[in-house]
Amino acid sequence: MNTRVKASTSRSSSTTPRVVRSHQSTGQKQRSHSRPSAAPRSRATEQRQRHLQPVRTPKKKTRTLNVRRNPFIAAPSLKKRLRWALAVLLVFLAVLVRQVSELQIFGGDQYRAAGADIRVRATTLSAERGAIFDRTGQEIAMSVPMMTLYADPKAVTDPVGAAKAIAGLMRFDAAKEQEMAATFAARKSNFSFIARQVDPKIVKSITALKIPGIGAYEEPSRTIVGASAKSVVGKTDTDGVGTAGLELKYNDILTGVNGRFVREQDNEGRSIPGSNSMEEQPQPGQDLVLTLDRSIQYQVDQLLAEQVARIGARGGTAMVMNSKTGDIYAMANVRRNKDGSFTNTSGNFAAVDAHETGSVAKVFSVAAAIDAGAITPDTTFHVPGAQVFDKFLIRDAYPHPLQEMTVKEILVKSSNLGTVLAAQRISSPTLESYLHAFGFGSKSDLDLPDESAGILKPVKKWQGTEKITVAYGYGFASTSVQLLSAVNVIANNGVYVAPRMVSAVIDQNGKTKYLEQSSTREVLKSSTAQQMNLMMRDVICYGTGTKAQIPGMTIAGKTGTGYKIQADGTYGTDEGGRKYFASFVGFLPAEDPQVTVLVSIDEPDAGSRDRFGGTAAAPVFAEIGGVVARELRIKPAATTQPCSRVDPYARANEAAH
Repeated sequence: MNTRVKASTSRSSSTTPRVVRSHQSTGQKQRSHSRPSAAPRSRATEQRQRHLQPVRTPKKKTRTLNVRRNPFIAAPSLKKRLRWALAVLLVFLAVLVRQVSELQIFGGDQYRAAGADIRVRATTLSAERGAIFDRTGQEIAMSVPMMTLYADPKAVTDPVGAAKAIAGLMRFDAAKEQEMAATFAARKSNFSFIARQVDPKIVKSITALKIPGIGAYEEPSRTIVGASAKSVVGKTDTDGVGTAGLELKYNDILTGVNGRFVREQDNEGRSIPGSNSMEEQPQPGQDLVLTLDRSIQYQVDQLLAEQVARIGARGGTAMVMNSKTGDIYAMANVRRNKDGSFTNTSGNFAAVDAHETGSVAKVFSVAAAIDAGAITPDTTFHVPGAQVFDKFLIRDAYPHPLQEMTVKEILVKSSNLGTVLAAQRISSPTLESYLHAFGFGSKSDLDLPDESAGILKPVKKWQGTEKITVAYGYGFASTSVQLLSAVNVIANNGVYVAPRMVSAVIDQNGKTKYLEQSSTREVLKSSTAQQMNLMMRDVICYGTGTKAQIPGMTIAGKTGTGYKIQADGTYGTDEGGRKYFASFVGFLPAEDPQVTVLVSIDEPDAGSRDRFGGTAAAPVFAEIGGVVARELRIKPAATTQPCSRVDPYARANEAAH
């Protein structure tokens, strides 16, 4: 019995404090009975006491008992939590340090640039492009101040009103005005071009309106003085970058280094006082000094255009070269416009287009045979009026029976079949090597943009009649630059001198750097050149080039009339006719050549007498020669002799080829 009481007492003492407090609340009387006496309790009392104790789950009971019995058991758990908290804090700090590093070190430029894009406005100050001067120091191409009108759409407060005001002064149409208004309203960028290279007076009127977000800056525009030599000088785009001619070839030299002007503005687009700064001053480009003579160039342009218009040709080319140095004084190109007018074209056809030379080529084949020792000017051939080669009938330049002709007469009267007989005295490989030495088949040293190398196939590929026709100008093609330089070999005593167009460069400090002289090479013996010179004088006095005569001046030259090959590979047009390319190349004064001149007329009227080199091109040579003689103060040689009134070649005077 006592044992049970103890067990019961033990269970009672092991109850939780809350339960004990609940038990104590039953009254003082009950507590007073239980404390002083250990008398056994009644069964009803024990049951009531058990009923008053709350029911505990084993998990909660165990935890409560552990904490109650040993409060130090929770210490390890607290340390673990602190460690985790510290680890989390360190990770957070590491991430924070990483982000700060990226912002300050690695990604700082990006964010600073974004901030500057909002606050800073940078304006590019275009560097002045270098000028182009002629040989006398006169400007040929220069930059003139113009204005560029722009907008900051994000700063435009009234898109419709701003567009209307600008369109009125700029004389824009309704579509352009609506496009501007839409751009301003979209506010997608901080910069938008309105118009470039505008008259400064118009821009001044617009900026005077003080329209928010509308500004302007100076931007040079390229211009060619008098529009002379534009086919040689070329052109630039709106940004001042060379796109053709010398502007393209020497773009790196002519282009300067742009400057930069920076200003800061507030959220409303207003400049922050004191924030303007010049970060970089623009550096102008270097200047070019050409060999062109502006006065000669202008007059050659005019004379050529007049002739092309007079005879209704498709176009024409004319060039003037210093016979001794290779310096080009003039290079003119004329083309017929769609409306029928004729103007100086921007295309440099003298260097780009290649044509079969026609009879001018007889100079080279005859010179090669003489230089090789195969013939002399007095060598005689029996020349037929027509002959069959490889089943093709080839006719002479003019109809005649079989007749005896000297080499001199063959050249003077421009005999096709006589030239073939003379050229056959040397081998085809020998003739090919001479043609290469004259400069055919290769680009000239001018190396102009899109310059053609012409056509001169290897001798192994000469087929059929090409072995014959090459002697008198068919089977190979030449540019005007090549043809002029080749004939100049005769004028320069047998020495080829490469054409040159740029003589010096002037840097930003005004210091002039002179370029190297033209390269040279010997092509013919001096004696051969002298013999050819004399025969070419007779061409002017008694042959096909009489219209090239200049009073008081001895001239030497050669005419050429070539058929133009058509799209179908033949020389016949769809109408059954032909198209011509007429040329004349000569030099003066013949006793001591100073200048060599070429004139080519593209597609003169095929039904006119002016379709030949002697009638279409030679008269222009005479006019140009007179101009050049006056401009350069070229005087006739003391030994000048006028053409004799007695024609030693009278029997063959039928042709004007």
